[in-house]
Amino acid sequence: MVKEQISVFDMFKIGIGPSSSHTLGPWRAAQRFVESLRTRNVLDKVTGVNILLYGSLAKTGVGHGTDIAVLLGLSGCDPVTFDVDQVTPRVQHIKDSGQLMLSGNYKIDFSYSQDLMFLYQQSLPFHPNGMSLQAFLADGTAVSETYFSIGGGFVVQENDTESVLSEVDLPFPVDTAQELMVWCMRTGLKISELVLENELVWRKEEQTKAGIMEIFKVLCECIYKGCHTPGVLPGGLNVERRASKINNRLLKGRSYHDFDSWLEAIRAGGNDFNYILDWVSCFALSVNEENASFGRVVTAPTNGASGVIPAVLQYYITFHNAYQEEKIIQFITAASEIGSIFKKGATISAAMGGCQAEIGVSSAMAAAALTECLGGSQRQALMAAEIAMEHHLGLTCDPIGGLVQVPCIERNTMGAVKAITAAQLALGSNPDKARVSLDAVVSTMWETAQDMNVKYKETADGGLAIKVPLSLPEC
Repeated sequence: MVKEQISVFDMFKIGIGPSSSHTLGPWRAAQRFVESLRTRNVLDKVTGVNILLYGSLAKTGVGHGTDIAVLLGLSGCDPVTFDVDQVTPRVQHIKDSGQLMLSGNYKIDFSYSQDLMFLYQQSLPFHPNGMSLQAFLADGTAVSETYFSIGGGFVVQENDTESVLSEVDLPFPVDTAQELMVWCMRTGLKISELVLENELVWRKEEQTKAGIMEIFKVLCECIYKGCHTPGVLPGGLNVERRASKINNRLLKGRSYHDFDSWLEAIRAGGNDFNYILDWVSCFALSVNEENASFGRVVTAPTNGASGVIPAVLQYYITFHNAYQEEKIIQFITAASEIGSIFKKGATISAAMGGCQAEIGVSSAMAAAALTECLGGSQRQALMAAEIAMEHHLGLTCDPIGGLVQVPCIERNTMGAVKAITAAQLALGSNPDKARVSLDAVVSTMWETAQDMNVKYKETADGGLAIKVPLSLPEC
């Protein structure tokens, strides 16, 4: 059996919001379908396509932009490079013209109302996030493929999991926290150092570090843009963006002209507890407001939870004077290893496990990374991850209107604060006296996910999603 071996760049992917499983995953699936047609040498023979969205992808598809993602993926656009300001105009043109440029080169007729189907009452057995793509050819035949978006932008094809599994000979293979701890004890390596050693199987160290810094660059751009963009989020909930107002209030007129001088302006405000707490919330809000606006974000490990790790990392580099490349790389690599343990032992898909699989996992990742960066031992880092997840167990996913806004955006602030608290608790504790292990929490999270009612798993069929009318503003 092939074991799942996850790179830091699997956990952290650059893409477009608002959802990794409902936007980025379907976008990648559509790209794969186009490539499959190209491989079969039938791309120029396609006369029409059908898009079938099942289960959770159907129920919250419009709010999560699943329809938009698939159309752009079929059109040959890439979520890493596509101009986010062109998302709405490009899709609107497809709807208005009744035509789609397949792979960007082949014009076919396409009816949004007839060729894109939301199958609300049907779900495929493998995973709630299922979708089928059908291409009709000029000779009367058709090509059909089914994909599953399994969380964090990971995509598998029906009867073929090779798309996310790669058989490589890692020097330090890790599936559980216990295995990670054994390797750390044998080698004396920090979690982040062990990750960098494993990454050498895929690429040179300088390439890995350069890639991580590119991830960090996108994180910074997202935070900075989110903190300087006022207005109301799209989708009909009329949720007001708050990060820019908090940014202005906290800075009190201090001047700056770019990201670096902005950090200096923030630091100039001091180290009062309330001041720092407000900034942590501001950082998290900024990312998820960008995410909700089809902005460019980084899965961390998902889009819905994309504000937690950036907020904690920004807190670390700003208020601990750690704006250094080696510290940033240490933070992101350590976080990625914790995320991979959750993905292997449980899930990072809200459609499978509720919001504990997104905010909970991201909080655990951030807690462990912060603990290591602040000088904690490997065991204290794992303890921090355990503490963070333990207090997210059972968290439901109940997005109002199927939008990644309420309660998703504020939940990122909660996850960030819990991560910092967990790190502080772990740093001041003796792991020998811990009664709960990280592996026990991972196992418990998975059991909780299986017991959770489906209406609390990103379907908008329960919780706040059915208690708050769409016409009401966020409370």
